[in-house]
Amino acid sequence: MLGVIATAIGGPEVLQVTELPDPEAGPGQVVVRVRAVCVHPADVASTTGEIPRGPVPLPFSPGWDIAGEVASVGPGVTEFQVGDRVAGMIPWYLTRGNPGGYAEFVAADTGWLVPLPDTLDFAAAATVPLNAQTAHQGLALISTGLFPAGSTILVTGASGGVGGFATQLAVQGGYRVLAQAADGDEAWVQRLGAHEVVSRSAGLTALGPVAAVFDAVPLGEPAAAAVQDRGVVVATRPTPAIVPGRGVRQDLQLIRLDHDLLADLVRQVAAGSLLTRVAATLPLAEAAEAHRRVLAGGLHGKLVLTP
Repeated sequence: MLGVIATAIGGPEVLQVTELPDPEAGPGQVVVRVRAVCVHPADVASTTGEIPRGPVPLPFSPGWDIAGEVASVGPGVTEFQVGDRVAGMIPWYLTRGNPGGYAEFVAADTGWLVPLPDTLDFAAAATVPLNAQTAHQGLALISTGLFPAGSTILVTGASGGVGGFATQLAVQGGYRVLAQAADGDEAWVQRLGAHEVVSRSAGLTALGPVAAVFDAVPLGEPAAAAVQDRGVVVATRPTPAIVPGRGVRQDLQLIRLDHDLLADLVRQVAAGSLLTRVAATLPLAEAAEAHRRVLAGGLHGKLVLTP
């Protein structure tokens, strides 16, 4: 099969399209014929060495989120049959890219996968697992602050995958959502249900104190300045410490795979109660170009590779 591997730590140029051994399904596994794999900033971070969870042995394959069809099943598997449509998240923090999703076929534990409804296409499905779970789990950290319904939450990066899902899920949770959109992308964020949208270029200095911030960019200090004393800031990457005297709780949200949560989120997207979007699809062989586009920024939606 064809796959994409990182042969060194560096920029997009370290990605190499190569032939890899066809995977075999072990006990409790299925082989997925990958129809779509999402390109995340985390994929780029893995190749540049910025992944915060320890060294990654070379070579490795990037890729967390896949959607496709079951090609074969291993011993003891009863959850899936050949031909089933599935979506899932390779827990890259455990596999370290062996396997990763940038391949035509992937051997995956059944616990990594959920059924994919026929109403959701492969490309859109591949944008869901990492982004939507991160958003849901980050909001769960905020909810432990016991803010009453109607409290205001600021979501930075609401144009992006995590921020977009966080905006929608916070609205579902009864919060008043103030969402920061990329310039020129305000209409999309309004579609997500935000009660108020502010452009990235406008900054956050004029905003009144909010109960909590989901800092999906993350911005760090500007986002912290917008939260009220004794509020909560949740960020998706480490950010500078907030002045202790303010009593602000500062949490770091790192993804963890939750099978039942993932199944529910995929169902919601398939039903249209949660929105996602794909900026463009590229062939698997153009993974390096996809990384260049992620680094350049300005995307309206996620890039998806189609093996």
